[in-house]
Amino acid sequence: MPDPSEAPAPPQLRHVEEVMGTVFSFDVRGGETAAMKKALVEAVAGLHRVNEVFSTYRDNSQISRLARGELTIEECDPEVAQILSLCSEAERLSDGWFSATFQGTFDPTGIVKGWATERAALHLVAAGASGVSVNGGGDVQLCGVPGPQRPWRVGVSDPLRPGGLAAVVSAAGTAQLAVATSGTAERGTHIVDPRTGKSAVTDLVAVTVVAPKLTWADAWATAAFAMGSRDALSWLEDLPDTEALLITAGDEVRCTGGLAARLG
Repeated sequence: MPDPSEAPAPPQLRHVEEVMGTVFSFDVRGGETAAMKKALVEAVAGLHRVNEVFSTYRDNSQISRLARGELTIEECDPEVAQILSLCSEAERLSDGWFSATFQGTFDPTGIVKGWATERAALHLVAAGASGVSVNGGGDVQLCGVPGPQRPWRVGVSDPLRPGGLAAVVSAAGTAQLAVATSGTAERGTHIVDPRTGKSAVTDLVAVTVVAPKLTWADAWATAAFAMGSRDALSWLEDLPDTEALLITAGDEVRCTGGLAARLG
């Protein structure tokens, strides 16, 4: 019987795109080449469209116009109402630690990038890809497998040791997995405590969340960071299909109970 590990690798398509103020990296495996190229163009165009609609830095974006009262929700693209609903759900499930309000204005930034990355990956899967990895500014949505008997693996940077890894997450045994990290190592102090409106004062330097969907993994990482390690760990333990790695400024590592099964 042939060894599955010796099967030929599926066709591979890679692309890097600067959009939404960050870099998106696509790694697409399998599928019919022409169809995958077309789907990749569509996925990239979708990211640019998300930026046009949701950018808080563009005066003419729908989100900016909505904030100024120039548009109603009904006059915006349907995705705006979808994101508003997702933000409301994230606020509810995090007891307000995730917030889509900044300085009194609706700002869905904390959920849009993860949602857009996840949507781009699923678009490629729907077009026939057997494996997809989309990395949006360090947060990753994985689908399928990169090759026979090979799972996707994602390295988690060590925030206290530049160039080192705190862990390696494996997507083995899953059809879909996302890895999102919030912290101060890359962007400094940028996470806001929604209860004070000021930078979050926390004992954490990084929170990495592993879940099936990047929409939620990204939102939960942000909320957990603002909470601090003790409250965040307890809250994350109770979320379904969610695991996490928390690193404190004192170099203490805390993990949810099921994280070990996702490492390798």
